[in-house]
Amino acid sequence: MKALPKKNPLFHGASVTRITIVAVIAAAVVPSIWAVRASELLASTSAKSSGRQIEQVLRNAVEQKKVPGVVAMVSRGDQVIYEGASGKRDGAGNTPMTVDSIFRIASMTKPITSVAVMQLVESGRVKLDEPAATYLPELAEVQVLDDLDANTGKAKLRSPKTRPTVRQLLTHTSGFVYEFFDPQMHAYVATGAVPSSSQGSDGFLKAPLLFDPGSRWEYGISTDWLGKLVERVAGQSLEDYFRQHIFEPLGMKDTFFNAPAAALERLVSLHQRSSDGTLLEVPRKPVTSAKFFSGGGGLYSTAGDYLKFTRMLLGGGRLGKARVLQSPTVGEMARNQIGALTLVQLRSLAPQRFRDPLRIPGSLDKFGLGFGINTKPVDAGRSAGSLAWAGAFNTFFWIDPSRRTCAVMMMQTLPFSDDAAFEVFAQFERAVYETLAEAPPISTK
Repeated sequence: MKALPKKNPLFHGASVTRITIVAVIAAAVVPSIWAVRASELLASTSAKSSGRQIEQVLRNAVEQKKVPGVVAMVSRGDQVIYEGASGKRDGAGNTPMTVDSIFRIASMTKPITSVAVMQLVESGRVKLDEPAATYLPELAEVQVLDDLDANTGKAKLRSPKTRPTVRQLLTHTSGFVYEFFDPQMHAYVATGAVPSSSQGSDGFLKAPLLFDPGSRWEYGISTDWLGKLVERVAGQSLEDYFRQHIFEPLGMKDTFFNAPAAALERLVSLHQRSSDGTLLEVPRKPVTSAKFFSGGGGLYSTAGDYLKFTRMLLGGGRLGKARVLQSPTVGEMARNQIGALTLVQLRSLAPQRFRDPLRIPGSLDKFGLGFGINTKPVDAGRSAGSLAWAGAFNTFFWIDPSRRTCAVMMMQTLPFSDDAAFEVFAQFERAVYETLAEAPPISTK
């Protein structure tokens, strides 16, 4: 992809922005100071106005103190049509946010792990409907937590009716859950039977199932097991596998489990919402090496890198000359894989980390192989059949195949599902689709 200009005279002020609008209208005037050929960058007055509206969403978010800083990017067809940053990367250091700022992306790691699994499926080394224990023998002994005595802490366990399959791990119908969303598992972890997933080790993988595989959908540690599966089958660490098979082919040079010191200089500070609604910057601590490579939530990345990942999926597994997946595989990942089951409303047992009730934008009701799916269009937003997910620090993405559009927005605040962050993202989505409404059709040539 051709590098974008470092500065764009369409925008000025507190935000650091680069924007290109893929539109060709004869009346457009391109300032001569750009020294850019008209064939490379043409913009209409109306398109510029819509671009400014996206920009204004970011500015307002910071000026109204909804978030301390934000980065957003949008792609349409094979073109990046918007890149913008607003606010501060580090309030204590008074460092401006930039589009190459590095964020903790938490559960936005999961779609990347899912792509890695599907690469192994394509190569014939993994089968979707095979019991996961075929590749991870320790899962052959996994039990279902049937009951827990609140007084004694004694658990009643039983064998599942069937063993969880790879497909069920990809769709969160395996029976594995998160203890901070499920009261019964929360109580089980409190007994000391297994460590909390918040400790940073992989001890939580010893947790039992909470229901028989395939009987319902519930978000959980399934994708961490898939990370282990990739390592076992590929014979290399998840970090090495991601770098070799996904990050390097796509040019994702700023995505890591262990970010190098030079990259950590661009790490965005975390802010916590206090009870009075103000945001408090969390003091920075030295970043330590990952205890294990969490396929469910361990990565650092930039909005630009993650946009490349979503563009690859929008392109049917291909970005530029790099092919990461075959198009039919991506089509299968984007299809409802849970039948009549629906996504359940998650309740938070960790209010500092997740606002209760938990919400993910887009009215997601179905699940594919690694992505939530909305079967109904979002009002003034994405089309039905779009793919999406999010990360605990209020990072978001969606992929809209019908409109050939994908978008990423990254903030770094807690709790997740915070009203202010949720509102900023909703306004961003509306502004994106207002931009698309004014743009000419994408050429099919």
